[in-house]
Amino acid sequence: MLHKEAKPKYISLIVSFTLSAAVLFIGIYTINDLSGQKVVLKLLWPLLRLMLFIGAGLVAGQVIEASGWTKGLAALARPFFKFGNLGDRCSAAFTTAFISGVAANAMLLDFFKDDKISRRQLFLTNFVNQFPAFFLHLPTTVFIVLPLTGFAGAIYFIITFAATLFRTILFLIYGHLRPSIQTQDFNSEKQIPFKESKKQEKELWERIKEKFPKRIISVTIYVIPVYIIVFLLNAAGVFNVMRSWLASYFVTTFIPIESLSVVILSFAAEFTSGFAAAGALLDAGVITTKQTVLALLIGNIIAFPIRALRHQLPRYIGIFSPKIGTQLLLMGQGFRVVSLVIMGTIYYCL
Repeated sequence: MLHKEAKPKYISLIVSFTLSAAVLFIGIYTINDLSGQKVVLKLLWPLLRLMLFIGAGLVAGQVIEASGWTKGLAALARPFFKFGNLGDRCSAAFTTAFISGVAANAMLLDFFKDDKISRRQLFLTNFVNQFPAFFLHLPTTVFIVLPLTGFAGAIYFIITFAATLFRTILFLIYGHLRPSIQTQDFNSEKQIPFKESKKQEKELWERIKEKFPKRIISVTIYVIPVYIIVFLLNAAGVFNVMRSWLASYFVTTFIPIESLSVVILSFAAEFTSGFAAAGALLDAGVITTKQTVLALLIGNIIAFPIRALRHQLPRYIGIFSPKIGTQLLLMGQGFRVVSLVIMGTIYYCL
């Protein structure tokens, strides 16, 4: 039986909007070169787009669950998720992650709030969803990286894929050895296939109208202020200082080679520029293919805290909650870094 949710937190939403507006107003008047056009293009539009994706994910989760499509959507990954004791709902979220990571996380939230998956299932599935996320961004990155770095870029992709596959397998093995106790047995529930009937359509929309406002308001309360704060910190140059400090410290301490320093510093500053710097040095014969691959891996690793704070923290905190969202982000990125270090070390020793 589903637990009853509290009424929409309209007062909390008003407080969130008020504080967000105040912080933004202060930022505009205290940070140089922060024009109204930049606020619209770099803050308001991306924020609106993020909220639309989150809202679509919340609706998708309810439509899939209410219409009985969960088992069909989960069919391809079912053997792996059955082995990992994660169930069909988590498998459905995994399949959705190949299309949208935000929608997949929103589905996991919906299932967790309805007590249909456990906390352990939520965490493990979120970590496993890094696998489809790799392929989700692959078409864009491949056409950037391979022309710039050639064979070295191909090796880099093989290593990052191996790291992703390695940790995915470990997560499924962990789920197999330590099964979760589902609060509801999926197979015992009656799943009526969706049919085009006015009655079922009405029931579906009533379900969405009842639950969607509560969920989207809970998400909005956290997403708006966190996203604005991260935007203002970036506009103030805080992340640039952190990049320079991380890259300089890492290079000076571990790799005191000028050519590799250029690659790592460029990668830490911006994704594409790191590959461009590596390609230029590789073509000039300054660094070898192996040095290029290692430099790209190191740049990827030391740049992850900045990327996580800027791009992932607002949506994780907003979709889940400050506590769970932060735990998911730190643990997931921590596992990612460890797997990259392991695979990079194996490549270095070959």
